[in-house]
Amino acid sequence: MILVTGGLGMIGAHTAHALVELGEEVVATTYRQTDVPSFLDGRVAVEALDVTDRAAFLALGNRYDVDAIVHLAGTIPGENPVDFYRADLTGLLNALDAARTWGVRRFAVASSIGVYSGRPEIPWHEELDLPTVELPHHIIAFKKAVEPVTVHALQGSGVEPVLLRIGSIWGPLMDPESPFSPIPAYVSAVLRGETPRPFPAGEGGDNCYAPDAGRAIALLTVADALHHTAYNVSAGRPSTNRDLTAALDAVTPVALRPERTGGVPDPGEKPYLDITRLTEETGFAPRFDPASAVADYFTWRSKNPR
Repeated sequence: MILVTGGLGMIGAHTAHALVELGEEVVATTYRQTDVPSFLDGRVAVEALDVTDRAAFLALGNRYDVDAIVHLAGTIPGENPVDFYRADLTGLLNALDAARTWGVRRFAVASSIGVYSGRPEIPWHEELDLPTVELPHHIIAFKKAVEPVTVHALQGSGVEPVLLRIGSIWGPLMDPESPFSPIPAYVSAVLRGETPRPFPAGEGGDNCYAPDAGRAIALLTVADALHHTAYNVSAGRPSTNRDLTAALDAVTPVALRPERTGGVPDPGEKPYLDITRLTEETGFAPRFDPASAVADYFTWRSKNPR
């Protein structure tokens, strides 16, 4: 059985779904989210868990025979960043403790595209050294620290670490007003019968639809053999808001289409993730391009609030 912490969040739920589709049994933990997505309902075991509670975390091993862990649970920084770092580091250490105690085969943990911040090369690939630079967000700073902590904590344990350098993910279950992607808010406005706010059509970079990201993580989790520790998880190609808005125009009433804005840098200057390593070792290839992703998301949101 595979344990997915944060298993009802956007990336976690799609990872759990992909694992089930691959024939795996899954237990998904959740802390705040209680609604089980329709595509997981009745297909996974769901456990309420505060990952900062070590005893409760380890107790899961008494109820489930876990042979791999995908640690995706995390929090959002508040006014005091120390509280954020304390909670997420405690959760990580408890997950690592569980991995060692249970003797699991593989431990996959969420890192971030942000660890490459400061590298001028495009696209970003796993062989690049990670520079010491000022990072734009506490979450990225923590994800960068996750990598050495995980690798060193598992040394000598027989547990294989897998660092998931996850790109810019969007799709079903994302916060409808998320600042990290313009599409959910755009679709929300259309569904309310409002004209969406315009956004720069030429902006872009790394974008990956959540079901594709979940499948990539699932394939890395169950692969017979992996030859590296760090893997980029994304679509492996850049896209622009222009690509997305063209797809949105195909499903949006004409009266609700906003006026586009322009005058932004060439999208080729925007960084994105190279997924050659992921593809070569797992056979992963994205199933969604911008047009099919937008169409799928619009259909999903027509029936679901998130």
